[in-house]
Amino acid sequence: MLKRLERKKKNKEKQKTRNELGSLGSSLNSAMGTAKETVGKMTGATSLQQSGKEDHAAGETENKAAQTKGHAEGMTDQIAGKKDSMMGAMTGDKKQQTSGNMREDKGQAEKKMNS
Repeated sequence: MLKRLERKKKNKEKQKTRNELGSLGSSLNSAMGTAKETVGKMTGATSLQQSGKEDHAAGETENKAAQTKGHAEGMTDQIAGKKDSMMGAMTGDKKQQTSGNMREDKGQAEKKMNS
């Protein structure tokens, strides 16, 4: 059971890294779209300008989706941490209570970062 929990934690960490890279990629797409749009305006190339607008909008949408997912993950951690903290307090298990408090704080930070 311990190995299963460790695997689950590693998978969650990998997913978080993928989310962060996805957010970086979406920000890059948005910035590149803005640059293409600007060049299109300056040169009078309407197709480049339109393509830039579309790329920018797609990047912004991807960024918002990553942000929403991060906020939801933070909410999950916050709630699970609160539950663990309360269970630890009720049963006198200080280790579980402390672990729950830490997870709750982590969840709050994730939510704040993705708001």
